Amino acid sequence: MPKTAAKKSTKTKTTRYDVAEHLRTPKEMAAYLDAWLEEAPDDAAGIARALGDIARAKGMTQVAKDAGLSRESLYRALSAEGNPSFATVLKVARALGVKLHAEAA
Repeated sequence: MPKTAAKKSTKTKTTRYDVAEHLRTPKEMAAYLDAWLEEAPDDAAGIARALGDIARAKGMTQVAKDAGLSRESLYRALSAEGNPSFATVLKVARALGVKLHAEAA
């Protein structure tokens, strides 16, 4: 009886995508935030997460320091469960070097 070759199982290894690893320049960071503001203007949690992604790309410790917040409170505010005040959003945007702007709808 011929021996059959054992089937070799191949598993695809996946890694979690982290957008913060791809936000390298201030222009990329601003474009990312602008895309969130344009595409999901009513998604406050998503916009806060986008700010968090940018903050992680720049370095959470430095952003927290520049915003006058503790690192822990910044992580909390910009997490998926966070609900930052508008004052916090403005402080973080300033610390990130991005400007929020308005235009007629």
